[in-house]
Amino acid sequence: MSGQNKKVQSYRLSISDGETHENIWSRRFSKANFAVLLLSVFFVSLALFFTLIAFTPLRTLIPGYPDANSKHTAIQNAIKIDSLEKVITRWELYTENLANVLEGGEPVSMDSVIALYAKKAEARDEAFLAGRDSALKAQVVAAEQFDVSGQKRVLPIEGVHFFVPLKGEITRAYDPIRHPYVDVAASQNTVVKAALGGTVVFDGFNDESGYTIAIQHDDDILTVYKNAVKLMKKTGDRVSAGTSIALAGDGSETSSMHFELWHKGEALNPTDFINF
Repeated sequence: MSGQNKKVQSYRLSISDGETHENIWSRRFSKANFAVLLLSVFFVSLALFFTLIAFTPLRTLIPGYPDANSKHTAIQNAIKIDSLEKVITRWELYTENLANVLEGGEPVSMDSVIALYAKKAEARDEAFLAGRDSALKAQVVAAEQFDVSGQKRVLPIEGVHFFVPLKGEITRAYDPIRHPYVDVAASQNTVVKAALGGTVVFDGFNDESGYTIAIQHDDDILTVYKNAVKLMKKTGDRVSAGTSIALAGDGSETSSMHFELWHKGEALNPTDFINF
């Protein structure tokens, strides 16, 4: 009849003893309550699934997600590419000089050829570096538009305390194009220590760089140590800041340790963060 509220239809779910028919458990619910229960179960299950994927090793089972082996391989390939680029550049210099001699010209000293290539590299990369600098400034300005604290933002790496890997004189300074790392003078069998805690992701030897060891740290920081005469750690080892990882210095007057500092794929000037 009009004017009268329709009675809400309800249901009851009961569990009873099969022999005595004694009521053990019962629950009364409506369609609305049942729908709310289903939605709650769905969202709780979704939250648990997301937590398992985001914060446990299960995420490595997702197709295309990079696992530890992929990262290790990528770092090794980056180090090999850097070495190959140096070899290719050396062959290009040799080939150009040889062609000049065959055409009747005078042989050019390698120092002058290297300087010429460095000038070409600077001219070629100047526009790219300027564009990248402008893009970075625009990104920083956009980020600071929403900074209501009024304080200057500080990059995470600027607050990191680095352990000095080796005390010594800088024999060759950092240059972003020609020499994106530093060389530190090392006497015979000087102990080299890890700049930060992390995991050794590469150890190896070649005639050009001697023994090399690379350590992956938190916050996408990577340090590389070259020209060692002996390694104390191997790939996969966990190290703490200040742990002895290698020996540098072969006893010669020109012996030095080659040190690289990388953050998110960009080579940084180690002397901005470490007092050698």
